[in-house]
Amino acid sequence: MKREELMNYLESLLQPGLFKDYCPNGLQVEGRDEIRRIVAGVTASQALLDAAVDRQADAILVHHGYFWKGEDGRITGMRRQRLGALIRHDINLIAYHLPLDAHPELGNNAQWAQQMGWQPEGRFGDQQIAWVGSLPTASTVDALAAQLATVLGRTPLVIGEGARPVRRVAWCSGGAQGYFEQAIALGVDAYLSGEISEQTVHLARESGVAYLACGHHATERFGARALAAHLQANFPVQCEFIDIANPV
Repeated sequence: MKREELMNYLESLLQPGLFKDYCPNGLQVEGRDEIRRIVAGVTASQALLDAAVDRQADAILVHHGYFWKGEDGRITGMRRQRLGALIRHDINLIAYHLPLDAHPELGNNAQWAQQMGWQPEGRFGDQQIAWVGSLPTASTVDALAAQLATVLGRTPLVIGEGARPVRRVAWCSGGAQGYFEQAIALGVDAYLSGEISEQTVHLARESGVAYLACGHHATERFGARALAAHLQANFPVQCEFIDIANPV
């Protein structure tokens, strides 16, 4: 398919114009016009770029791309190496950040809920990124952590009493510990995100609401993987999600 056709579809599907983001969404680096093979991943690291080159990919589709606000804009060192690889091999780089967190079906938070069996009931936080809902049956913090370890492939860091009953939860993938107080105000029993800060521990202890830090990378694999599968099912392209291991 043509790059323009792909980009028009992605813009319509993910609607980046609705978001105030920290980076440009959409086509970040232009490559060849014809796209037959797409490599998807969480972050446009050199390792993902190398994998795309090995597979002779025409495009790379990620959640974390380049050109973030506040970054040094000079093309030197690591930045030169990454951009040089894309340009040298004529590979398109396509990135969607907040739009891929927020999409109601393919987004990180929607897919996380689907994998866990949670029942979404609403949204909150800046630009309605975070979600709130309930478990299908009452559980405990320990049981929830065990299920997360199975689904995510890593053990979450838990701040809270393991025997605490859990029925209502709030969640937001990535670095969303800043929404914890809003989640507490919603009356949830537990809040789940990718990362944790020093002050988060005290909020959990003093509020009695459990906090589970599940990994930034681990909680943001869902969107890129789901989007890749969606594109392959609906267009004449080969899409492969490649998980570059990241312990954070």
